[in-house]
Amino acid sequence: MLNKFLLSLAFCLIASLAIGHNQNLERLSYNNPDLLVDLGVGLWGWPLPMDYNNNGLTDLVVASTANGIYNGVYLFENTGITDTLTNLPVFKAARRLGKAVRNPAISYIDEKPVITTPGYVYPDFKNTVFENPDSIPAPVSRDFYPEGGSFRGNHWRYFDYNGNGIMDLLVGIGYWGKYGWDNAYNDKGQWTRGPLHGHVFLLLNNGTNENTFYEDPVRLMDTDGKPIDVFGRPLPNFADFTGNGKPDLICGEFRDGFTFFENVGTRNKPLFAPGRPLINGDKHIRMDLCMITPVAYDFTGNGWPDLVVGDEDGRVALVEHTGKMVDGMPLFLPPRYFRQQADEVKFGVCVTPVGIDWNGNGRDDIIAGNTAGQIGFIENLGGNPVKWDAPKLLEAGGEIIQIIAGANGSIQGPAESKWGYTTPTVADWNNNGLPDIIVNSIWGKIIWYENIGTRTKPELAAARPIDVEWEGEAPKPAWNWWDPQGNELVTQWRTTPVAVDWTGNGLTDLVMLDHEGYLALFRREMRDGKLILLPGERVFQIDWKHLSDEPLRLSARKAGGSGRRKLAIADIDGDGRLDLLLQTGQNSSYFRNLGEVNGITVFRDKGPVDELTLGGHTPSPTVIDLDGDGVPEFLIGAEDGFLYYKKNNFTEPGR
Repeated sequence: MLNKFLLSLAFCLIASLAIGHNQNLERLSYNNPDLLVDLGVGLWGWPLPMDYNNNGLTDLVVASTANGIYNGVYLFENTGITDTLTNLPVFKAARRLGKAVRNPAISYIDEKPVITTPGYVYPDFKNTVFENPDSIPAPVSRDFYPEGGSFRGNHWRYFDYNGNGIMDLLVGIGYWGKYGWDNAYNDKGQWTRGPLHGHVFLLLNNGTNENTFYEDPVRLMDTDGKPIDVFGRPLPNFADFTGNGKPDLICGEFRDGFTFFENVGTRNKPLFAPGRPLINGDKHIRMDLCMITPVAYDFTGNGWPDLVVGDEDGRVALVEHTGKMVDGMPLFLPPRYFRQQADEVKFGVCVTPVGIDWNGNGRDDIIAGNTAGQIGFIENLGGNPVKWDAPKLLEAGGEIIQIIAGANGSIQGPAESKWGYTTPTVADWNNNGLPDIIVNSIWGKIIWYENIGTRTKPELAAARPIDVEWEGEAPKPAWNWWDPQGNELVTQWRTTPVAVDWTGNGLTDLVMLDHEGYLALFRREMRDGKLILLPGERVFQIDWKHLSDEPLRLSARKAGGSGRRKLAIADIDGDGRLDLLLQTGQNSSYFRNLGEVNGITVFRDKGPVDELTLGGHTPSPTVIDLDGDGVPEFLIGAEDGFLYYKKNNFTEPGR
């Protein structure tokens, strides 16, 4: 009898181990070799264009400098094949070369690439990447600002400032000292602190190229006596953009544009006119996203320096110099994004996926948001392994969906004007049998897009607010400078509004953070033939061995630190109760629904979905059924914009 018991116990242990460790999180692959997608790395793309393999074609080496699993330097080899869509070369899928470090920059000395970071140069970059730096004997960056204050973005490049053949240093720094960080709007939505600054410093080399001696940094000024200054993160490029033999200056910025400073002096004594934005026709040239990283490089080989530019989401674009001048300004074309052979599924950064059969063909697709404020449809094309199509941007009311903060929609200030942080869920909101899309964003306003198409051909109407039958004024987070309109639902930003029939009455409820960060149930009812949404109830708790009187609060922080929590709801273990998937740390955890006690649903933390560290910003979990067995699998959107998939390891009831 004892032997049978021990045998049974051993079998259970083996089964438990098999369930818990059957598969690690893996990046979702396109499995679609003929597909071309936008070339991109993870969060923060730093292009370092060079002929890496010495075959006469410009390759793209791109650094992704965020912390987390995708950090690295990646090589995209130029295939020499022209993409008919962009008229640019097609690149191979990425190959990782090594670890990346912050603030890389590239200079071209005697037409050879030289890689630097603040205070360091990497003479053996092609072989050892960032492993074996040599120090640059120059003042440290913090000494550039004796007045103190923080800065982000610190980029060092070699260049010959005064035409004497000796390499000097050009340093661009994004200064945040006057900006602070967040929660500084007055009641009219006006930012009460200063802007970001983007200053450019010259460190003249009074030695030689072999034995350098750099002078103290000097802040470059324009001919009006004002510092060269853009809105943060300048990444200065010193090149002859006008074709008159005198190098000019083009700077990027923290957001999305470029500023041209014409050299109105001489080759030996540069003087810079006040900055003007780069334009094409009557439009400013802007990148799709922010935190741009321009590199002056003659990519087209026509003798004119183009701009190869990275975006926050890791994509890289060419801003091509036409070789023409208009009003003394170089004329560039709008950005064209390079494309690569498809490898791993990606949609921007801080991607927020939802697994759902969007087009009614019986296969689970992916609807996802991202920092750019977009909503994408990634179609499941079937097969085993599943084949995926490239993300398509969804439209609503005939226009591409893009929710952005603008001048005052982000609690963290106007520097975030390009961000949107769309966080969607998909459910039948109006009870007509068609899946609609419900979205939170950087604003914290919960809106929905009605599906006015068919089950197999969805079409979205323009956004409408989700209203609540409030008793009195509509609540809002205490730090919002603006008030809700009417009965609209306003809560903490960047957190998932989970639309699900929680109560089991056939109507779609909302489970999400309320304006004070508590997980709340917003019940749905039908009154007099009309669907209504009731105010949130704090009816969830965590079982910490015994119940307390405290409802589950997922976000107790204020202003910029509020919200952000990503969650999903599904029956994870197959026991018939809806469980909770919750972003925890740098991954996500499964909280099992233990049932109700006096109207309170009790969850128990069963641990992380996986131990993998996905990145600093909040991972976004969902469930998806790719193998069609009716058991939900895990899909987690990460900071790097990639999607991570894993079989469900919690399917045994009671685990």
